[in-house]
Amino acid sequence: MRFPAPLIHGTLIKRYKRFMADVTLDDGQVVTAHLANSGAMLGTAVPGMEVWLSPAANPERKLKYSWELVRADGALVGVNTAYPNAIAAEAIGDGAIAELTGYRTIRREVKYGANSRIDLLLEAPDRPPCYVEVKNVHLKRGPMAEFPDAVTARGAKHLVELRAMVEQGARAVMLYLVQRGDCVGFTVAEDIDPTYAAGLRTAIADGVEAICYTCHMSLEGIRIGEPLPIHLQGMKL
Repeated sequence: MRFPAPLIHGTLIKRYKRFMADVTLDDGQVVTAHLANSGAMLGTAVPGMEVWLSPAANPERKLKYSWELVRADGALVGVNTAYPNAIAAEAIGDGAIAELTGYRTIRREVKYGANSRIDLLLEAPDRPPCYVEVKNVHLKRGPMAEFPDAVTARGAKHLVELRAMVEQGARAVMLYLVQRGDCVGFTVAEDIDPTYAAGLRTAIADGVEAICYTCHMSLEGIRIGEPLPIHLQGMKL
């Protein structure tokens, strides 16, 4: 996935109201950017951090910029949670995710379960459908990437829905996409959301697959990287 226009460098002043951030551009101008991220953004929204914004394609949009990247711990980190589904779909179509090859079609935002939509539905005539839920990951408090960075009742619900798909004979995959390239593995932030951690263990025990991939980040775009090992306390994956 490539950014449609060159990114604009600046310095974060503050993030507020969840979806807004004030940024000082290099020319001294202060702008308010839209932030497509409802999470806590621990360690990635500290005032003074280097950030990169994209200009709005629509001149009529109220906020003329979107916050795309931040430099945290020396690494570029993607903060736009609207991208992972597209990055994953592109990677699957290119055969870059080994666990998800061999499917003829990829459909996005397909209704399933109890009033839910699956991020990606992979289908082929010779195998069961594959339901893929994609989660954006950018939290890092040590060598490993972690999810979630805030309590996520919605995420726990998705695990229940995926388990139901397995019970019905389908394949279900939880794909964690890490929008940074400086992690050696992935784990669940159990101290932040123990309910989600327990739900993931149950889902895996019931046949839901969990995989994690890092991303190659640049100022030009984001593309899928290498698989990361998943470490869950009490489980061997």
